[in-house]
Amino acid sequence: MKCTEVIDCGAGSVREEARELVEGLETDRDKAVALFYFVRDKVKHDPYAPGLSCEDYKASVTLERGKGFCQQKAVVLVALSRAAEIPARLGYVDVRDHLLSYKFRKMIGGGNLLIQHGYAELYIDGKWVHASPSYDVECCLQNGFVQVEFDGINDAKDSPYNRDGRPHIEHVKDHGHYEDFPWDEIVSYRKEWVSQIGREWGEYTENVSKHSID
Repeated sequence: MKCTEVIDCGAGSVREEARELVEGLETDRDKAVALFYFVRDKVKHDPYAPGLSCEDYKASVTLERGKGFCQQKAVVLVALSRAAEIPARLGYVDVRDHLLSYKFRKMIGGGNLLIQHGYAELYIDGKWVHASPSYDVECCLQNGFVQVEFDGINDAKDSPYNRDGRPHIEHVKDHGHYEDFPWDEIVSYRKEWVSQIGREWGEYTENVSKHSID
């Protein structure tokens, strides 16, 4: 699968990281597991990472930043996988996060619907496997989330419940999979959603930008 502007698996930093992570591993399954846990735990979850330009989502940019939110981390996992010659693609799903913080709810308009929550799909041993690397282990421990574990065989999806059994991630609408980062579609869908919740696009982007700086 090809290198693209955002899934820049040919960038030196991406190729070198992938090479180091899979060195000595023989199967695609073992390689995919190593790549998943690197992205899950070493690229820290940051819901306030910059995300208003296409450049903010490039795998090499997120790697250098060392943190990002779901869409950005999914791009990193796909890019690293492709660099390791494992077919990979992006997926997006609208979810309700029942444990969303007040600060984040305020930033996005007051609700708990997260549109286009990003994940990766890796092609391992003849099938596509869902892999969601969004929440690092430290984030999960601090917030009582259930860690997503990945074995390269079974789908690794965000848990519908937290450690105390309270509702957490609820899937609402699956947007399917993409070979490349669908920036134009993401912006269009986001603008439509912002309009539906009664906000102006300029107001929304200004608020998001402010929180990214804080």
